[in-house]
Amino acid sequence: MTNTLHIIGGGLAGSEAAWQAANQGINVVIHEMRPKVETFAHKTGHLAEMVCSNSFRSDDSEQNAVGLLHWEMRQAGGLIMEMGDIHRLPAGGALAVDRDAFAQGVTERLVAHPNITVDYGEICELPSDGLWIIATGPLTSGTLAQAIRVETGENALAFFDAIAPIVYAESIDMDVAWRQSRYDKGETEEERTAYLNCPMTKDQYEAFIDALLAADKAEFKEGETAGYFDGCLPIEVMAERGRETLRFGPMKPVGLTNPHDPQTKAYAVVQLRRDNSLGTLYNIVGFQTKMKYGAQAEVFRTIPALQDASFARLGGIHRNTFLNSPRFLDAEMRLKSRPNIRFAGQITGVEGYVESAAMGLLAGRMAAAELKGQCLPAVPVTTATGALVTHITGGADAKTFQPMNVNFGLFPPVDAKGGRRGRRDRYKAYTDRAKVDWQAWLGDADRPEMAAK
Repeated sequence: MTNTLHIIGGGLAGSEAAWQAANQGINVVIHEMRPKVETFAHKTGHLAEMVCSNSFRSDDSEQNAVGLLHWEMRQAGGLIMEMGDIHRLPAGGALAVDRDAFAQGVTERLVAHPNITVDYGEICELPSDGLWIIATGPLTSGTLAQAIRVETGENALAFFDAIAPIVYAESIDMDVAWRQSRYDKGETEEERTAYLNCPMTKDQYEAFIDALLAADKAEFKEGETAGYFDGCLPIEVMAERGRETLRFGPMKPVGLTNPHDPQTKAYAVVQLRRDNSLGTLYNIVGFQTKMKYGAQAEVFRTIPALQDASFARLGGIHRNTFLNSPRFLDAEMRLKSRPNIRFAGQITGVEGYVESAAMGLLAGRMAAAELKGQCLPAVPVTTATGALVTHITGGADAKTFQPMNVNFGLFPPVDAKGGRRGRRDRYKAYTDRAKVDWQAWLGDADRPEMAAK
C-alpha cells in the first residue's frame, strides 16, 4: 500500500481529515469536484464552504455537548476550529464565522501544506485499491451516490435539507428591530448585541402564519420523498405541525426586551444573525425553507422590520445524502465490504458542521495510523467525539437510523454520587469527565509506540 491517502470531498470533514493526516506525515490528495462540477447550494470553489448557516452553534464547553466538541477539536489541533476562531463574528454564546473568509482561510492553509495536493475533478466510482476517505457530505454527486447504493444495496440514502435566506443589513428597519442576544449572553458588549430582533404582535404573527401556509412550495421530483431531519425543518413544515410551533421554536420571544417599547412583551420574535465580518449581511435564524423564491420574498416582508428587506440569498431545498452507517461501517468507520474505504462527515449520519468536521478529524487520524502500520486506541465513548462515532458505528439501531447532532443523550450516564443532580451539575460532570478522557486519549494516540497492526 502506498503512503498516500485519498479523500473525496473538500468540505469541512474532508478538509479536517486532510489536515490531520498530513500533520501525521501522510501524503494526502483531496479530490474536489467543484468548481468543475457545481452544486445547487455552493457559490464558490473554496474548500470548506459553508452552505447553510454560518454558525457552529454553542461554544460553551461546560454546559453544551457541541461546545464540548469544539473544545475537543481545538485540543486535537483542528484546522476547522482554528479558522473558526480566527474568522469569528459576534453571536452571543455561539461561534459564528464570516463564511467567505473562513473558507478562503481553510483553502489557503490546505493548499500551502507540503503534504497536501488538491485534485479538482469528480470521482464517480468506488475505488478498488489504495486508502480512501469519502467525505462528500449532503451533496454527494448522483453518480457516486449510485455507486454507493450498488455496493450497499441501500435504497434509502437521502433526505432533504433546507437553507435559510440572507438579508442585506441596510434594508432592515432599525426603528422596529433592535440588537440583543437572548438573555444578553456573551462576554463583551459586541457579543451581547450580536443578533437583530424583529418583534411581532399576535395579529402580525397570525398573518405571517397564514401567509406561510398559503405560499407556493418547491415540488419534489418524481420518486423523491421528503424525510426531513428534525433539527433543520423548513419553517413551513413546522407551521403545518401547529400554528404555535414556530413561537416555541425559532420565533420564541423569551430572554429579549424591546428598547423601543420595553413595557410590551413581543408575541413572537424573528432573530437575524450577522453573516459576515463587515456586518452587511444577516441570515434569518432557523428560517430554512422550501418556499419558491417569489413566495419567500413576499412572506418574509410581512415581518415588521423586514417590510423593505433586500435578499442577498433566498432559501432553498436540496438532497442530503447519508449512509446507514450502523449497518455498513465498522468501528474504524471503514466500509465493511471494502475496508480500504472510510466514510466521514455528514454522509455518515452525523448532523451539523462541527459534528461533520469531528468525524473528518477522527477518520484522518485513523487512516494515517493505518498507513503507518499502527492502530489508534478506541476513542472513549465518554467524550463528544467518541459518543458520536460510537453512535454511527453501532450505537444506533440500524432499522431506525437517522442523522443526529451531538447531545448528552449519546453519553454514558454520569455517576450520581450524593443523589440526583440538577441539569447544570450533570452537564458539568459530563464535560469534566470528557475533557480528562479526551486528553488521555490524545496522549495515547500521539505516542509513537502505538500498537503495531
